[in-house]
Amino acid sequence: MSVLKIYNTLSRQKEVFTPIQKNTVGMYVCGMTVYDFCHIGHARVMVVFDVVARYLKHLGYDVKYVRNITDIDDKIIARANDAGEDFNQLTTRFINEMHRDEASLNVLKPDLEPLATESIDNIVTMIQTLITKDNAYMGPNGDVYYAVESFKNYGQLSGRQLDDMQAGERVEVDKNKRNPFDFVLWKSAKPDEPSWPSPWGAGRPGWHIECSAMSTCCLGNHFDIHGGGMDLQFPHHENEIAQSESATGERYVNTWMHNGFVRIDDEKMSKSLGNFFTVREVLKKYRGEEIRFFVLSSHYRSPLNYSDEQLNESRSALERLYTALRGIMPVQSTAKSDYISRFENAMNDDFNTAKAVSVLFECANEINRLRKTNINEAANRVADLLSMAQPLGLLEQNPDEYLQSSLGSDQTLSEADIDEKINQRLQAKADKNWSLADQIRDELKEQDVILEDSGSSTTWRRA
Repeated sequence: MSVLKIYNTLSRQKEVFTPIQKNTVGMYVCGMTVYDFCHIGHARVMVVFDVVARYLKHLGYDVKYVRNITDIDDKIIARANDAGEDFNQLTTRFINEMHRDEASLNVLKPDLEPLATESIDNIVTMIQTLITKDNAYMGPNGDVYYAVESFKNYGQLSGRQLDDMQAGERVEVDKNKRNPFDFVLWKSAKPDEPSWPSPWGAGRPGWHIECSAMSTCCLGNHFDIHGGGMDLQFPHHENEIAQSESATGERYVNTWMHNGFVRIDDEKMSKSLGNFFTVREVLKKYRGEEIRFFVLSSHYRSPLNYSDEQLNESRSALERLYTALRGIMPVQSTAKSDYISRFENAMNDDFNTAKAVSVLFECANEINRLRKTNINEAANRVADLLSMAQPLGLLEQNPDEYLQSSLGSDQTLSEADIDEKINQRLQAKADKNWSLADQIRDELKEQDVILEDSGSSTTWRRA
């Protein structure tokens, strides 16, 4: 079998994955800022790194997966003030809503989910260390800043050179900073804003320092994988590296992973552009598994183009896979099949889910071919299909329940009604009343119920 290779944003190449500690993987992913419902871009982050964690476990690794929650920042404070509610009430509400969306997408909970507001002591300690090492300073306004010029490798992740940025980019002048690219570690308290005590006065943490403190406290100063959306590469992750390695004196992360954007009409989906769809909105039209399949149909580093057409294709694809599973109990063969090997080869190539999914369809086609000729071999392939789907978080429902389930509430025929119609049709066929049999079939089809005949039996699914 091939070995797992992961594209490392830091080195800009695929590298053989070798964990720091044998058989153990520490992975941190930047999570949600909880002031609103999750959109499809957030869903991609959730699903992508859920699959990374699942597949690492599939390979036999003991995975410690940490995904933080940012529960204090400018947007949260502004939204809470606009709504006239305490910021803790706002964030608690949207944390619960985020967990609902995750469950709908079959995203497993991370092992640890630290909150920024519960990590203040660790954040203050790290900032104090940075000040002691002359990597940070207090500005005239009472804010504490990280000094980017104190870190010689600043820009290594994004490929940006500090000198080039200073010469080529217009940055708003801030007289409180020594360098325009210095970033805030601690914001001094403002009237009517949440704050915590610190050696520099009451205030709250900057965004970047939160992740450095939470990740190192949960996984240690040096860990295996750090993930997030491509938009976090600069400045967020760049700043994480600088402040973490300055504070600890150790390498921060071995492998950096970044998923691509979700796009609509060739523009990045984002709240700032107003062109986003929330997961909750999309779930009104599509099942969570269909959204998940849509995310996995493209390589995680590639742009993902959102459209109803793409989601409809995901729906049809899942129907094909569940139909192949229908009516056959899995029996696992003792030998690893060629399908499993090719699936793992695809996943070992930087988690290429698009290619891995194509192997699932080849296996499903083989099941359909064997169904009438070799049921025992078909049962082996069903086991293969389920085994491959497991690290992808797919095909976990009962096939009949999935195919016969109703997404909306506008279905006029109950399962009992459909079964009665099928019995009437079977009787019509037994009486050789073919016109009546066809009429019943057509009536059901008009109500989005598709009949599938196999010998003397008939099954059905909703269109």
